[in-house]
Amino acid sequence: MHNCDFDVAVVGAGHAGVEAALAAARTGLTAALFSLSLDQVANMPCNPSIGGTGKGHLVFEIDALGGEMGAAADKATIQSRTLNTSKGAAVRSKRVQADRRLYTALMKQTMENTPGLRLIQGEVTAVHVREGEHGTEVCGVTVEPCGFFSCRAVILSTGTYLGGTTHVGDVMRRSGPDNSLPAEGLTDCLKGLGLNMMRFKTGTPPRIHRRSIDFSKLELQEGEEYITPFSSLTDPEKMNGIDQIPCHVVYTNADTHRIIHENIHRSPLYSGKIHGTGPRYCPSIEDKVMRFADKERHQLFVEPMGLDTDEIYLQGFSSSLPADVQVQMLHSLVGFENAEIMRYAYAIEYDCIDPLELLPTLEVKKIRNLYGAGQFNGTSGYEEAAAQGLVAGINASLRLRGMEPMILTRHSSYIGTLIDDLVTKGTNEPYRIMTGRSEYRILLRQDNAEDRLIDEGYRCGLVSEERYRAAKERMRLVAEEVERLNHVNVGPSCGINVLLEERGTAPLKDGATLAELIRRPQMDYDCTAPWDPARPDLPRALREKVWTEIKYEGYIKHQMDDAARQTKAESTLLPADIDYKSIRGLRLEAAQKLDKVRPASIGQAQRISGVNPADITVLMIWLKTR
Repeated sequence: MHNCDFDVAVVGAGHAGVEAALAAARTGLTAALFSLSLDQVANMPCNPSIGGTGKGHLVFEIDALGGEMGAAADKATIQSRTLNTSKGAAVRSKRVQADRRLYTALMKQTMENTPGLRLIQGEVTAVHVREGEHGTEVCGVTVEPCGFFSCRAVILSTGTYLGGTTHVGDVMRRSGPDNSLPAEGLTDCLKGLGLNMMRFKTGTPPRIHRRSIDFSKLELQEGEEYITPFSSLTDPEKMNGIDQIPCHVVYTNADTHRIIHENIHRSPLYSGKIHGTGPRYCPSIEDKVMRFADKERHQLFVEPMGLDTDEIYLQGFSSSLPADVQVQMLHSLVGFENAEIMRYAYAIEYDCIDPLELLPTLEVKKIRNLYGAGQFNGTSGYEEAAAQGLVAGINASLRLRGMEPMILTRHSSYIGTLIDDLVTKGTNEPYRIMTGRSEYRILLRQDNAEDRLIDEGYRCGLVSEERYRAAKERMRLVAEEVERLNHVNVGPSCGINVLLEERGTAPLKDGATLAELIRRPQMDYDCTAPWDPARPDLPRALREKVWTEIKYEGYIKHQMDDAARQTKAESTLLPADIDYKSIRGLRLEAAQKLDKVRPASIGQAQRISGVNPADITVLMIWLKTR
């Protein structure tokens, strides 16, 4: 029996903190989730959406591991779309508009109903450590105004609250997102513990009153006809019964760009008042206009914030320009000539850790049982945060239960790619996941997230026996159908040849398997049904998965071979106590980089910037002689 107030203390109740706390409590530990305000739990201070390019993949993976984000997003969906439908299945990504307040309420209620989990309002101002059997380890946190709480592990998921400062033109305030209180005391404590901290910046656009927008002048953007839920626990039929709310599209124009150019000197980004580094892939509108001067217009998305509010979010229009300039810019847009701003745009600077301080488990290298997650680790986005929170919560739980850690590989998941990029390469700007970051993206589709990760979720204790068996049954049905289609032959009948010619592909002269027909670019799984009387009655999602598995079979096999080769490099482990500077033949730059990152394997060492193939050869020779 451990004489502690809690097994795990989670600092910050954003998307990372929620998943971390739920993972700890659901695996049988006691957990406390500390938040500056319980009204901000699982808040969406920026866009009212979940998913997107690459991010949608993360949500499916979170669900497969037993996380909560996908299930909550399904319940709060007011519109669903799949992005990149004109491209291959690997890069298609689901994105939903969510009812912002409903999402928060659902998450808060889920946590309130979770045994072993306490929500406590207060500011964590210090993390306490002691010398233990394995070196420096955490032992508790100080929370104002509550006092000291002892614990066995701490997960830091402070979001943009840590040292938060907001900017609107010349108006600079110590603040968290949504005009909330900042977390002031913890940064100095962490620096005192020897952690290397950084300062990043992000931003958000204005919110507009619905009644003041002329929607007749905007492009309409409807939801998709068939909705595939994020979570396998969500009933697809129920999901497809919702009334979807339309979104719209508008564009900046020459007048918008002129206003920005005339007032750019008033932007704290350009006047030197903002020192934090902003996100490259989600820049403010003034940054976009200045950096991409050749572009005549920029696309903006007009998105509802929820069913019970008239606030509209203007995605792509984030800014830190003064309020009067924001009004001018907004009124220059077609349909927004009389737009009324309810909340002005702002930029926010905040403190975060250098992710090179972290192990692949998201544990801080210097302090045992101290973990980082979310924007605290230098990332951007709700989905990236939730994924890291889940991993940190799982690994803290596994450590305290005496089990092997969960380290996801690059070829197993986008979560593994995200974490490996952070802890191996570091980041000098808010990191965002994209499908292009993975060299294994044909293997890492949305539709096979359970296939890849359900075993790990089950081992960790977050996936129930019933759910695990159901997932395995779905995998069996798909595998059997793929195998069957590879052995069912179709002759060159009049009917099949008419279909083939109608679809613009060559008719059959000899027989072919159904799999060979389905593999043709013009064909799909469903169109061959009339010539396949023995076909099983599979749900839509499984039929689409069968088609994908057959269509990309050669590419999938090729990437699986690549992954197998990489697995060999990952299994060649490097001792934790190597003195890299003493290895003869290793370049000084490589030795310094290796010493800083302390890679766990040859595979990880290969991905460190500044370490070349010759350095890896030297390392391999050193390992053999050792």
